[in-house]
Amino acid sequence: MVLVTGGGSGLGKAIAAEFARLGADLLIAGRTAGRLEAAREELARAGDGRVAVAACDIREPAAVARTFDACEDAFGSRPDVLVNNAAANFPVPAEELSPNGWRAVVDITLTGTWFMTREFARRHLAAGTPGSVVNIGASYAWTGGPGFAHSAAAKAGVKNLVETLAVEWGPYGIQVNGLVPGLMPHPDMTADIRGALDRAPDQDARQPALRVGHPRELGWAATFLASPYARFISGHTLVVDGANWQRRALVGDPVVPVREQLGRRAFGD
Repeated sequence: MVLVTGGGSGLGKAIAAEFARLGADLLIAGRTAGRLEAAREELARAGDGRVAVAACDIREPAAVARTFDACEDAFGSRPDVLVNNAAANFPVPAEELSPNGWRAVVDITLTGTWFMTREFARRHLAAGTPGSVVNIGASYAWTGGPGFAHSAAAKAGVKNLVETLAVEWGPYGIQVNGLVPGLMPHPDMTADIRGALDRAPDQDARQPALRVGHPRELGWAATFLASPYARFISGHTLVVDGANWQRRALVGDPVVPVREQLGRRAFGD
């Protein structure tokens, strides 16, 4: 049984779809009931497994506990696999990032991931059962992310959780891995991120593989990490981006300030 946060849309739904095609029972969690129900109907057609939904704000530990209770109510058991996909993000120059904007992104992306992972582990530790956690990360956890200071800091924390918890919980059969998507356009991308991409056309030619990724490719990687084939892999973050984050030019491109890249006026104007 697989629990996917943020599974009602975008890459989370694409990940859930690949588990569904393999026959897994699914619980998808998110904050928007209508979106979850539409996804449930779509995922139910993708495979033979059962699909349930749970409205959950992962920033609230009590809501997180209720989501795990919903898994047990729906399927009679705790989830074997947790995919922490839910996150928040928006592009903004760091000097314009508000305290509320910072808190919203960090609380959902990092703190919410921690609350979900902690609840998953506590239930498996109490039962003495193994489990698998897959945290969705971002390559700027290594490189930094100009224009995304809030998200990059949070994703760096998520990556560190992978490495810390894999060691701490390894003796109990709980593996923890990370999964980083490259550019994988999908209909649920936010307008601001879509707008940023539109200002840099021909994305295929900007990737070493000469194409962008497909959301299902992230799902394939997630099902591998959660499968018996990856049982001895833990504490690792797998990047699925066609080597884009490792690309280096012999001579660097001219530096364009983040404000200009986002089409912003000079600060203070």
